[in-house]
Amino acid sequence: MKKRIVFATGNENKMKEIRMILEDLGMEILSMKEAGVDVEIVEDGMSFEENAQIKARAVARTLTNDIVLADDSGLEIDYLDKAPGIYSARFAGEDTSYDIKNRILLDRLEGVPSEERTARFVCAVAAVFPDGTVSTVRGVIEGQIAQEAEGENGFGYDPIFYVPEYGCTTAQMTPEQKNELSHRGKALRAMRDILKEKSGEETV
Repeated sequence: MKKRIVFATGNENKMKEIRMILEDLGMEILSMKEAGVDVEIVEDGMSFEENAQIKARAVARTLTNDIVLADDSGLEIDYLDKAPGIYSARFAGEDTSYDIKNRILLDRLEGVPSEERTARFVCAVAAVFPDGTVSTVRGVIEGQIAQEAEGENGFGYDPIFYVPEYGCTTAQMTPEQKNELSHRGKALRAMRDILKEKSGEETV
């Protein structure tokens, strides 16, 4: 039976990124919705890693033969004591649009000079394997908060996350560019190496 990876998300934008980065594993990659999983997940961890593990374990309990992946990611702004951090998705209310979330953050940083607007995107990816073992990796991209939201390509906080060496926000990058240097791209590539190693062990 062909091995499947089930990712604990219902976010279609995220699934596109995940499939692009993990496609060379030769495994079927499904969202939890596509796998028919509907579980209530309470993200009460105190770090990105803990929350990713909570999500992966919750889905793995219902899928004993599949590899389950989950990520937790967010934006840390140094000037705001690393807020919104692990609360990035819930910042200003879970149902609040990112246009509004981004506007609130830009307003809070009004008048703050570029050198004090340092920030990073952090992504932790956890994997729960059928044998019950768990692996967790982290990816980070450093940048700063832009003066204004710019770009149409990304989602979430991408329009306000400026990467100085590229001279643009992550929402102004092509999907390929973004996957190459994004926090999720880095974490997924690190996880891809672990998955390849695991599948190699199984075929020995």
